[in-house]
This record gives sequence, structure tokens and C-alpha cells, in this order.
Amino acid sequence: MVLRHARAARRSAFTLLVALVLAELHCAAAADPAPGAGPAPGAAETLGADRPSPHLLAALQRDLRLDEAQASERLVNEAEAGTRAGRLRNALGDRFAGAWVQGATSEELTVATTAAEDVPAIEAQGATAEVVRRTLAGLEADKAKLDAAAERTRSLETPVWYVDVPKNRIVVQATSQEAGAALVRAAGLEGEDVAIRMTTARPRLLQDITGGDAFYIDNTARCSVGFSVTEGGRGGFVTAGHCGGAGATTTGYDRTAQGVFQASTFPGEDMAWVATDDRWTPTPDVKAQEGQEVQVTGSAQALVGASVCRSGSTTGWHCGVIEQHDTSVRYAQGTVDGLTRTTVCAEPGDSGGPFVAGAQAQGVTSGGSGDCTAGGTTFYQPVNPILGDFGLTLTTAAAARTAPGGRDDGAQAWAEGRVYEVGATVTRDGVRYQCLQTHQAQGAWAPAGTPALWQRL
Repeated sequence: MVLRHARAARRSAFTLLVALVLAELHCAAAADPAPGAGPAPGAAETLGADRPSPHLLAALQRDLRLDEAQASERLVNEAEAGTRAGRLRNALGDRFAGAWVQGATSEELTVATTAAEDVPAIEAQGATAEVVRRTLAGLEADKAKLDAAAERTRSLETPVWYVDVPKNRIVVQATSQEAGAALVRAAGLEGEDVAIRMTTARPRLLQDITGGDAFYIDNTARCSVGFSVTEGGRGGFVTAGHCGGAGATTTGYDRTAQGVFQASTFPGEDMAWVATDDRWTPTPDVKAQEGQEVQVTGSAQALVGASVCRSGSTTGWHCGVIEQHDTSVRYAQGTVDGLTRTTVCAEPGDSGGPFVAGAQAQGVTSGGSGDCTAGGTTFYQPVNPILGDFGLTLTTAAAARTAPGGRDDGAQAWAEGRVYEVGATVTRDGVRYQCLQTHQAQGAWAPAGTPALWQRL
């Protein structure tokens, strides 16, 4: 019986390994450029990680205590890890239990699975394999139960809960053991692997009120501009939903007339967009330090453990690492789901400002705890859901503006402007592809030429 099981395990691992090798070959075939055009770009080249802004490198060195070479290497490693993690996630299917990077230069990619027979295939992709008990889908289902229970109880004694991918568990942060246990019971998760962590920090919205420039709402509150976007023929920017409701008017950093909130969601999510008048021109720029700027080239989502930097009108330019995606946070004003938790500091007035990983837009500042003197935790609203929900196109340095579509959930024709999630399938020139990294499609990122983002099926 044991021998039969072992043989089955080896057959399963061999099948998965062959599938991954074939996928690599198909991917290379799909990416074959025209004669004389040179090889297809790698992940670092596609995402701009091989040519980072010196201001981004300087901030990473300061906040993550790296030297220049380490900061540069970290960005390249994180870009390449995202592609490898995407291939493995698609190959492992329901057995996938998460992926993350670690090390000073993010040199180690770890991919978790619930099946030991997957280890050889994971290691064949240059990743460290970790066999765990719970699938990512199972953990996310339990978190959804916590979301529902939290909506019923509305207790401020449990301010944060999330899926801790590296620890393969759910974490509830609470002001007391009793409060945390009460939420777990209300969700029907007693006996499951749910950790309760004591905390005295209470996340608050950072709305004392470009990317990173200040703007003012109804001449009373101040927030920070997120990323420039277009919608049809209109330009504007995305920011946090708690900064203002639909119809609120804005003035710019110079207090001149600027625009109007077109849509805003808060709580539940923390997203909004402002349409600006003709005097304000969308750019791919994000304010860095000492009056300098970095440029955004896309919106590929970074992995847990990746470095990320934030710009805000109160505290300026700071960096840290991504700790968890899909975090739920209970502010005094209501609960927001789907946030990303980071070690970057922030203070009131930074709300709505942009988070970038390398040259890739990640999200807009929502709230947090602590400050930039003692350090703290900050949460951001991911940018791809904002683009998808509101039908917006991110302004980038690498792509022309195109009309966006909605979120893509099935196998249909690839289209510029759509937001694609990992695992989504599309067709392009009669060939089917599967998405490796969540992103908004751009003309420069067609599937055949971007094996960092798409895998041929």
C-alpha cells in the first residue's frame, strides 16, 4: 500500500514537472519576436525593475537598510519571483497554498502546497517548497466567514484580521484574548488554526487631510493624490474613498480649482476617483524625495515579502515590505476588506497617496497605526480593483491610453485596459494564454511578447 502510494506520488510529481517544462517551452514559443527583434523581455525588463529610479533606490537603502547593489538586486528578484509564482500557482491549482519572497535581496521565493508530491516541480522552478495543511482557497474561505461575523458583531475590539500566508493560518488582532475568541466563535471557526494576537494599536484613517501631492476636499480636508488615470476623454486621479464622496469638489496643492469626485466607495472598500478639469494633465509621475519623481509603467501586483514605497503629502517618501494581501481592517467609520498590510510608515494627510513596487503601481494609502518617527503599519487599497470597478485606465510611461473594459472572468479575447487576475485565460491571435500576475493590460504588454505576465496554454 505504501509503495503504491509512493509510486503514485512520483507519477503525480513527474506529470506536474513535465507540465511546467512544456509550459516553459510554449511560453518561449509564444514570445518569439520577429526576426532581428532580439529575445523576448524577461520579467525584470517587462516591469521596469532593471532600470529603477535612483530616488526609489535611495529610499529602499534608507528604509530597508540596504546598499545600492542590494536594492537593485532586490527589485529584479521580486519581478522574476512574481512570474515563477504565477506559473506554479496555475500548475498547482487547488493545492496552491501561497507564495512569498524573503531575504535581504528577496533572493528566496517560497511556494506552499498541500501535497508533498509537488515538491520536485516547485524546486524545478528555483523555488523553495513548503508543504502545509491548508490551501490558500481554504484559508480565504475561513476569512470570508470572519468578514461576515465581523459585519454582524461590529466590535472595535478586533480591529484587524487577515490570512497569514507564510504561517498558513488566519490571524485576528484583538485588544484582548476574549474579544478575539468571541469573533472566532461568531465565525464558527473554533478548532481551526486561527491565531489571536494582542494589540493596542487601532488603525485610523489618514485623512488630516501627485502621486503624493496634496489636494483639498470642499476646502476643509486634505488628502494625497494617488495615480493619474483616464476615463474616456477625461483625465483625473484615483485616491482613497474615505477622502470624499461622489460630488465633492477638490482644489489642488496650489489651492486652485481642480475637479470633482466621480465615484467613491467607503467602507467595504476604500476607493475613489476624481475627474479633473483641462488645466490638470495626467502624468505617470509619483512624487519621491527632494522634489524628484519616479514613473509608473504598469500595475503588476507584487508578492508578499516584496519591497514597496509610498508617497504622501504629509510625510513624503518612505519604503517597507508587503506583509499580507486581502486584509480586513475595522476603522471607527466601518470595516474595509481586501487591503494590503505593509511595514511602511504614514501619518494623517497621507491618505490616498500612491504605493509603488519598483515601477509598478500597487495601491492607494488607506490607514494605519504608528507614525514616521517611531514606525508603524500602513494599509493600502489595491489599485487594480479601483481600475476595474470604475472603468479607468492607469496613466503609464510605457503604454498609450486606451479605453478600458471590465474585469475579465473567462476565456475571451485579450483587450487593452482590462484588469486580469492570476489564472484568467484569454485568446490572442487564435492562441490561449493564462495570466501569471494580476495587472491591467497595456498595448506594450500583449501576451505573446510578455512571458513575465502570460503563459501560453
